Amino acid sequence: MDALWCVLPAAGKGVRAGGDRPKQYQPIGGRPMLDHTLERLAAHPSIAGLMVAIAADDRHFAAVDSIGGKPLRVAIGGGERSDSVLAGLLALPASVRDDDFVLVHDAARPCVRADDISRLIERAGQVDGGLLGAPLRDTLKRADAGCHSIDTEPREGRWRAFTPQMFRRGALVHALRLAGEAGIVVSDEAMAMERQGVSPLLVEGSEDNIKVTTPADFALAEFLLGRTR
Repeated sequence: MDALWCVLPAAGKGVRAGGDRPKQYQPIGGRPMLDHTLERLAAHPSIAGLMVAIAADDRHFAAVDSIGGKPLRVAIGGGERSDSVLAGLLALPASVRDDDFVLVHDAARPCVRADDISRLIERAGQVDGGLLGAPLRDTLKRADAGCHSIDTEPREGRWRAFTPQMFRRGALVHALRLAGEAGIVVSDEAMAMERQGVSPLLVEGSEDNIKVTTPADFALAEFLLGRTR
């Protein structure tokens, strides 16, 4: 398979992380989290280039043309994650055809492992696409409005969804557009594809591919970045 472009939605505010700027620009080890994520992706030999979808009023993105020897492009994202992904897909170079696979990765997942990306590309490229994830291992509880546990849910067959997620560019654009027209906010690309009858392949990845969301996550991410590749 030819090298793939990767789209990163980075237009969100990340208010749960606190701070004076969107979480993707808050520091990990003295550098913006987004820089770590971009460098980790650019270092992978199967990634051809990176497309970052940022907010129209973004004042923090460092405008550079390349990173790690790979081209870096920018698109203006939207109010929802799916809007930013769609904007990034539409802004990809003309050389990326509709039937080419593309990756989509969260800007707030700087600890993704190269081996996991390789496994996803190899396995999902043999079917209609897929995503990294991990089977649910904890006991799952259902709570009422007062945060009381009222039932124990089965965990068999349930997975936590990670990124990257990988689908053909044209099919993903179509799926995201249809979801938007229906007024449905999809939480990830796999959900958009599922609505079109596709069953994305779940590829087990490392559970340290965390999504940095809260202030406590930043310290954990700094630790993990020192030991994961």
